[in-house]
Amino acid sequence: MPFYPNHLWILAAALLLDAVIGDPPWLWRRLPHPVALAGQLIAWLDRRLNHDGDPTARRRAMGVATTLLLVLLAGGIGWGLSALLRALPFGWVLEIAVAAVFLAQRSLHEHVTAVAAACELEGLEGGRRAVSMIVGRDPQSLDMAGVCRAAIESDAENYSDGVFAPAFWFALLGLPGILVYKAVNTADSMIGHRTARHEAFGWASARLDDALNLVPARLCGALLALAAPFGGGRIGAAWRAMLRDAPKHRSPNAGWPEAAMAGGLGLALAGPRQYHGTVVPDAWMGDGGRAEATPRDIRRALEVTKGAGTVLVLGTMAAALVLS
Repeated sequence: MPFYPNHLWILAAALLLDAVIGDPPWLWRRLPHPVALAGQLIAWLDRRLNHDGDPTARRRAMGVATTLLLVLLAGGIGWGLSALLRALPFGWVLEIAVAAVFLAQRSLHEHVTAVAAACELEGLEGGRRAVSMIVGRDPQSLDMAGVCRAAIESDAENYSDGVFAPAFWFALLGLPGILVYKAVNTADSMIGHRTARHEAFGWASARLDDALNLVPARLCGALLALAAPFGGGRIGAAWRAMLRDAPKHRSPNAGWPEAAMAGGLGLALAGPRQYHGTVVPDAWMGDGGRAEATPRDIRRALEVTKGAGTVLVLGTMAAALVLS
């Protein structure tokens, strides 16, 4: 069998590759992104299996079947691809590239940086337009502080969902793990909503996504607390806010990275938000912190997630050395 490095070395290299290159536009203009393909499949299954007139029990059963199909398909593709690459002389190089496709460090950094730049150069309207690209809340309901808080929350939560959790599942299960996680996470983002159409059909994908993020979200919160000094914050304050406030969040997982970021930077994040004209109540993360966030605070948060990325790569490499 050809030489194949420890999969943790592959993960460390994939994290570095994604941080440096990200998702090259020239490539994805010519090829469909795997996550986009998964989204197309989920949308097709939603149209075919989720009918407005169906009883709730049937819609939930169809949602369970859809989620199971996604898990089996993604896991099977990941297993087959892993077996194929291990049979090739330099298959590990391709595995690094494949794993990097399912990480989102650079993409997240660029999108959140765009919000800070728009706020600084164009004011409130520019900030609203930029933040509407990364959050679902009503942009016109946000003042400047609200725009900045939304960007910082997105940076923290999406670092957990888009970087740490995929890396966690790759570390445990290799390509099958990261592909299954991304398929379920994509399904949750598309159909895991408490709306009349998707509350029953998306129940299984939402619950499975919660389960898959249960451990990674808490570990990511700890990592962001450890990285707080990169943004001029304090580890102890981040840790205290996370333990105190995260369980109050309406999401079982999102509160951990958000509260760690809030406490570390001395901010108040989350709280009540408006979606499609409806105010959604939620607890404040970093209760007692400063709610008047600024574009400078967005850039501080970005330094925290960059620092977390550095710690994650170094920690992965250290683990690879120990296990080699």
